Order: sequence, then structure tokens, then C-alpha cells
Amino acid sequence: MENTAAESHQGITSSEAAVRLLESGPNELPERKPPGLPRIFLSQFKSPFIYVLFAAAVVSWALGQTINSFFIFVVLLINALIGTIQEYSAERAAAALRKMVPFRATVVRDGKAMIINTADIVCGDYVLLASGDRVPADIRMSAAQDLLVDESMLTGESMATVKDDSVRMPDDAPLGDRSDVCFAGTVIMSGRGAGAVFATGAITEIGKIAADFGADDEVKPPLLQRVEQFTLRITYGILIMVALIFLITVMRGDDLAAVFMLGVALAVSAIPEGLPAAMTVALAIGMRRMAHHSVIIRRLLAVESLGSCTYIASDKTGTLTVNEMTVRRIVLQDGSAFDISGEGLDLHGQVTPQPASGHKQRLDLLCHAGLLANEAELERGEDGWSGQGDGVDVALLVLARKFGLQYERERRVCQQLGSIPYESANAYSASVNRYAGGYEIFLKGSVERLLAMCSCAHGEDASAFQRIGEQANALAKSGYRVLALAHRRVEIVPAELDEFLNDLEFIGMVAMIDPLRPEAITAVQDCKDARIKVAMITGDHPQTARALALQLGLADESMEPVTGSQIRQATASGPAAMRQLINSTRVFARIEPHQKKQIVEQLIEEGEFVAVTGDGVNDAPALSQAHVGIAMGMRGTDVARESADIIITDDNFSSIVEGIKQGRIVYSNIRKVIFLLISTGAAEIALILFSLMFGLPLPLFPLQLLWLNLVTNGVQHIALVMEPEEGHELKRPPRAPNEPIFNRLMIERVLLNAVVMGCLAFAVFSWQLNNGVPESAARNMTLLLMVLFENVHVLNSRSETLSVFRQGVFSNRFLVVAIFCAQAIHIGAMYTPGLREILQLEPVTLHQWMQLLVVALLLIVVDELHKYWRSRQAGVQAGSAA
Repeated sequence: MENTAAESHQGITSSEAAVRLLESGPNELPERKPPGLPRIFLSQFKSPFIYVLFAAAVVSWALGQTINSFFIFVVLLINALIGTIQEYSAERAAAALRKMVPFRATVVRDGKAMIINTADIVCGDYVLLASGDRVPADIRMSAAQDLLVDESMLTGESMATVKDDSVRMPDDAPLGDRSDVCFAGTVIMSGRGAGAVFATGAITEIGKIAADFGADDEVKPPLLQRVEQFTLRITYGILIMVALIFLITVMRGDDLAAVFMLGVALAVSAIPEGLPAAMTVALAIGMRRMAHHSVIIRRLLAVESLGSCTYIASDKTGTLTVNEMTVRRIVLQDGSAFDISGEGLDLHGQVTPQPASGHKQRLDLLCHAGLLANEAELERGEDGWSGQGDGVDVALLVLARKFGLQYERERRVCQQLGSIPYESANAYSASVNRYAGGYEIFLKGSVERLLAMCSCAHGEDASAFQRIGEQANALAKSGYRVLALAHRRVEIVPAELDEFLNDLEFIGMVAMIDPLRPEAITAVQDCKDARIKVAMITGDHPQTARALALQLGLADESMEPVTGSQIRQATASGPAAMRQLINSTRVFARIEPHQKKQIVEQLIEEGEFVAVTGDGVNDAPALSQAHVGIAMGMRGTDVARESADIIITDDNFSSIVEGIKQGRIVYSNIRKVIFLLISTGAAEIALILFSLMFGLPLPLFPLQLLWLNLVTNGVQHIALVMEPEEGHELKRPPRAPNEPIFNRLMIERVLLNAVVMGCLAFAVFSWQLNNGVPESAARNMTLLLMVLFENVHVLNSRSETLSVFRQGVFSNRFLVVAIFCAQAIHIGAMYTPGLREILQLEPVTLHQWMQLLVVALLLIVVDELHKYWRSRQAGVQAGSAA
């Protein structure tokens, strides 16, 4: 459906859009259908762990051990059901998170521009496009100004395509030749454009392609891959061990069935069957917790990566500041200065001192330059005034209102005849308008850029330029953002506006203040405590950036900002000069987009694990280059958000820091689960090997080991991933990115606890046998002791360093419930007919239970002593370093 030109420029009405949306459906591409419950259920059996257990069940059945075989199958079924529920919940949570930051587009409806979700766009909508936007639908252009579009995703052509609204190509022309159409999913690299939508959703060109294939499965995060590889090696190792034991026992003449049962017991003990499911839940919980702190994870990789961050390269505007620009001071070309009162979008303000008649004309010209070379809008709603567009542009519209200028009326009277939209690479924007009976070119941009275009300052000599530069520096040192305005009278409307951007007359400067976010200073200090370096990278004036950095605590008085020109010189001088320059500061100003990527590359080369924030199309290379790309959700362009791993929905630096803390919590909780499962499994192996070495019967049967690993412990390890923060996450340095999960601390704790549990369990088992207790009763007591060990050991697992007595008992209520449930399940099985016989259980007296509990509590004493010893060692090392 196509519209007439008149309808396109006025847009369609909201009511008409609602009708069309019902008819055509939302503007969304065909998505990979999420896997259904049957597919998720079947996928639970695709694991080497399951293959080993399944083989054990089949061989058990072949050897006539029907009950053993049946129970293994039941346990596999229960494990698959638990995994299905967890994965289905994680899939739904991930889908919900993906919809929390919808893409947006600017359309004209009811005769005015408004921002809507791209899913609500319909055929006939008139869409306004700007650099950094992702094209929301197939659009036939009716206006295009220096419009360059990246269509590589459709055409494979790496060069950006120039769009031209003056031609009309046939619909059957090759996509790369259709210069009058912007296609859905492509990215605006630079320029501006507008046009009417003629295809949405599945009928767009990219929608037709998407319908032909399904999306690939999401790649597992590296952490999960490493753990699965580790457990796979355990599986291979245990199979080799079983083979060796088989040879030894066969050579000794042992019963083949007994040997097989021993091998199954070892395999069941060694394989952490519940680990993959627990890790998936941990990552999903981490994503949800981060979402509550305005941190949306686009890739699971980022949950792990964020906790490893050692360096944050942060944008300034809107991230460290509130992004509410207010013009506080005006300095005209003759040095006359005026203070402006009012905050934010308050349209009332006083000018001090009152301008003389000669200054009023210059102030009027300055205000016109600010509102005409401007793309923002001011709207009055029920909750007061709101601005749409860049914060600087909105501040200039507010300034004009304070001087009595209605920008809507002025734009109608001073008709725009051409413009150059603001691009960060240019550092200015320009407009040519009808003004005072002729044609006037107005510019606004950085002081340095505009002064280079000016040839005079309203009759002043060249020394005036030096004075203007000094005034700009003085304002910047006070923390102001300084913007210059200039103009030029022309006789004709320029065909190529950029050819006339010379011989300008300097009008004056405006000094704006964008206050720091109150929480930013605390967040920066938190980063310092966490040994994370923070740098500010901005296109602003060096002295402005330095003043804000001093307030934030990013820099001290001796630290000077590094500018883009210095980076160019260092790049020409070689790697050593670049390395020295980047390491000399935490403040980078007047930085060009490609230089931000250079800074990131240098930091990575220095061994830093870098997180980068950005919001524009020019930030995309740096976001992609960084270990963790963080895009701004409120003011970020579509291309920036698509390039990033994480989206901050409130554009707040403190949310980034909170995300780092949550990332550390997630990684810590995964380590806790690994420690719990590996150490208890190792304890079971130790128990079996001790019995084998001393010629005793199997202390636990394979079914009992499965019961321990998948039922009683399975209840607890899922609750362990819900552990809250310990309180010191931001008080310790980040882990090294290449640090293995099984570092020295993990290995020490696993070996110590496994040996203690194995020895104590073996001692109880052998003591009972030596005192004439039947094997079945001895196994019953040993199995109960192992369940109690799990109950106690999960408390030890809550922290690698904190004493169990310094943690709140009910800070993780899920874990408290899980401990009681695990014990209740086992005791209940003792009294459940059928299950009691399968597991060879029998009730115990309260006195026996209390005796075993005392033995199990010895594990806390051992782990507490180890934590105390480690803390003393750390204190000694810290003292030596000091």
C-alpha cells in the first residue's frame, strides 16, 4: 500500500494506524519458534553423562538386576523433567528480557512527529530516519540528504549505498540498484531521510529471507562450554579407571557382576549430573537480577564477562551526567557576558545583566542561530514540557523561549532551504534559512571548529579570536560545555551548502551545564574499591572533561586529558608512544569515533578486560571491539544497541557498576555449585576406593549414589545458585580473564573436604562392620551420613572466604528450605514401602541420627579452619606487599 505525497508528509492518523495494525499484524520478522516442551524434554538426554547412566541401566537389565535398571531409568526421567522445567523457564525469561528494550522509530502521525515501537509501524506511516537508526520497514524515500545506508546484510556489498529520492526504480530492479528505497534491517550510516512505508514484517525483503531459514541455536557461553568439557574429561577418566579396575578384579577372580556394579558406582559418583542444569539456572537468575537493575543481557556470554571487567571506558553525556543541558551563560563576540537562570526544561529565566540595546540584536541573532540549525522539538504534555532530540538542541530551544522566541513560528517564518545535520565527525551542524529579507547560513558547533571557519568577529581584529579561545577555555575549566555559533549572509541559496562554510562571522558562545548524576561519584568509588579502572572518553572540550573528572574522582590535579590530536601524533610515532599516552590518563577528550576503537585496542593489548559504553553509530566499532559492549537504552541508536552485549535501560553509570557486581555474584554462585557437586562426588569416590583398598564390600550401591547425587543433593544445588551477594563483591579485584575455574583455592577446598568426608564415612562404615552390624544396616547408616554431609557441606559452599557463622541463616531462604527438604525426602524414603526396599533403607532412631549429625558437623569445623588459615595467609601476603 502506497500513499500520496500529501498523505505521506502529514502522516496517517492514529486511528487509521490502529486499523491497519489489526489488518496486517505487528511489524516483526519471523522469529525462530521457541522449542516446545517435548523437544526440550528430549534434549535433556543429549549428554555424555546420560549416555553412561543409560548404558549402566541397559547392562543392569541384561544382568538380571531389574530393580537397579528400573530405578536408573526412573532417576533419568526425573532428572529430565527437572531439566525441562528449568530450561523452559529460562527460555521464557530470556524471551521476556529480549522484549524489554524494543526498537523505536520516529514517524509522523496526526501531523506531528512521534517515537513509537517499530512493531507498531504500518504501511503508509511516514518515517523519519537519521544516522544510527535501523530502518524499521521497507520505505520509499521522498527525502534524502547525504543519506548513506549499510545494506551489506542484504546485498553483501561492504560499501555504504547512497540513497536518492529524485529517482524511481522499478520494483523488480536488483536490491543494490534500488537507490530510492531503504530496506528493513539496514542501518543509516550518515545523513537524514524520510519516506512512506510500503512493506512491513514478513513481506519486507529481509522478512522474505528470514522466512526461508530458521535461526541457529544460541551458542553456549564459554564458561558452560569449559565446564562441560571438564565433566566430559571426568567421564573419559572414570571409564579408563573402570577398565583398569575391571582388569585387576578379573585377574583376581572376582565376580563379573560385582565388578560391573563397582564401575557403575564409580561413574555415578564422579559425574556431576546436575551441573549443566544448575549453571543454566544460575545464568538465567543472573539475567533476571541484572534486569531488575536496568541491565539487559543480550548475550549470556556477558553475564560471565562482566564480572571479569578490569577497565570501563565510559561515555560522559547521559551516563556520568544527567543529560539535561541548561544554558547558563552567553558570551558574545565582543566579550560581553550574560547569565541565564532556570533549570532544565523550565522555560522561564532571567538575563543578568539586562542587555543594552546594541546587545539585544546580537542576542536575537544568537538565539535564531541556535533554534534554526537545530533538529529538536519541544512539546507540552500533561506532565509539562518535554524535549525530543539531542540534549544540546533542546537546551537551545529552551534558551530561545526565554528570549521570547516561539521556535515553531520562527521556523515557519525563517523557512529552511537546506541543512547539514550534526555528525560527530564534523563537530557542527548548519542550516540555510530565509532571514531578515535575505538568505542566512547559521552554524553551531565546537569553538575550535567554527573559529577555523570564521574570518572576522564582527569588525574585531584577529586578536579577538585569541580572546574568544581564552574565554572558552576558562568556561570549560569551570565544567561548562561550550558551543559556538556563527553565521554568513549569502545572495543565493547554495546548491552545495558545505562549499559556503567559510568566511563566517562569529556570533558568540553559549556555556551549558550538564550536572553529574548524584550516584555517579559513589559508583566511581565503588569501581576503585573493586580495582576497576574507569576512564571518560568524550568529544567534549578537554578542560570540561577534566573538570568533571576531578569532581568524579576519576583524575587528580596532576592528570591531564589526552586529546584526539595527541592520539594522532602518538599513532604516527609508533606503538611505544601510543602505549605511554593511553596509560598516562583516565580522561580522553575531543576524541574522534575511530580513535575510541584505537584506545580500546591499546587497552586490550595491555592486558585489560575492557567494557565500553556508547550510544551512536560511530561507537559501534568500539562496542564490537571491547570484551563487553554496553549500549545506552534511552538515547542509544539502534546500531549501537545491536553491536552491544548489554543494554543499560536508564543510561546510568551506576547501573553498569551494579551489573558488574551481579556478574561477579553469578560467577561466584556457579563456582559454589561446582565446588559442592565435585567435592561430594570426589568424597563418594574416596569412600569406594578406601573400601576397595581394604577389601570391604561396596559401602554404597549405584542406586544409592544416584539417590545422593540427583535427588537429595539435586534439591540443594539448585537452591545454591540463588545465593545473594556476600557484600564484598566490589571490595576485591576482578578475577583474571584466563583464570581457570579450578584454581588453587578450589582444588584445595575440593581435596580437603572430599578426603575428610570420604575418611569419616569409611570410618563409620568399617566401624559398623567390625562391630557385627549387617552390611545392609551399615550401608543404611553410611547413606544417611552422606546425606547429612551434603546438608552441612552446602552451608560450607555458600562462601569461599566468609565463615558460615558470619552469613545470615535466612538470607537465602530457598537454601534453608532445600536443606530441610533433602533431609525430609531421605527420611520419608525410609518409611515408604517399595522405595524403601529399592534403596535398601530402614528407619533409624533419633539417637543414631544425632550421632551421625555430630560426625557430619565436623566438616564445618574443618572448612572453617581452612578459611581461617587462608585469611591469615592473605593477611601475611598483604603485609609483605605493603
